Amino acid sequence: MTDEDSARKAPPKWIGPATEYGPLVLFLVAYLLDDLMTATKVVVAATLVAVALSVVLTRKLPWMPIVTAAIVAVFGGLTILLDDEIFIKMKPTIVQALFAAVLLGALAFGRLPLKKVMGGGLVLPDHAWRTLTVRFGVFFIAMAALNELVWRTQSTDLWVTFKVGGILGLTFLFVMAQIPFISRHTEDAEADGSGRDAQ
Repeated sequence: MTDEDSARKAPPKWIGPATEYGPLVLFLVAYLLDDLMTATKVVVAATLVAVALSVVLTRKLPWMPIVTAAIVAVFGGLTILLDDEIFIKMKPTIVQALFAAVLLGALAFGRLPLKKVMGGGLVLPDHAWRTLTVRFGVFFIAMAALNELVWRTQSTDLWVTFKVGGILGLTFLFVMAQIPFISRHTEDAEADGSGRDAQ
């Protein structure tokens, strides 16, 4: 297979960001133009379309976006059917808690889920993957708790701001804070040839 054939078959680079951030942007726009109920309808439809588009273009079943889309569909659907905004406000809590449960649960059984997801781009020893898994798990638990605190004590306007900008911003800062740890252990793994041991 030539490089040209490979490039032609590779999924477009924009599909990942579009799938992840497109529905969120549309949610914010719909909320600013109308209200939370309209924004919920938009985000449910946009999320399902984004995941379907990702599957068609990448020919893969991305489990994290699919699980997130299922949760959006369930909680968004309940919000619309029952005309109760509590369900869509609880959605980030459920997503974050689920990610924490998957990471820490797998780790308890000796698995390294982050290594499976991110290992293609990172070479780290298994003890570093374990540490990262614990850090991400604790971070997701903290974010779930923070979402509960915000939606239960603050206005809908402030919660929407937190959902769109706060969660993304805090996640970005958390990931940036892990870079020194990752860099240090990447150098160690390359030096001693580790990082390719069993998952």
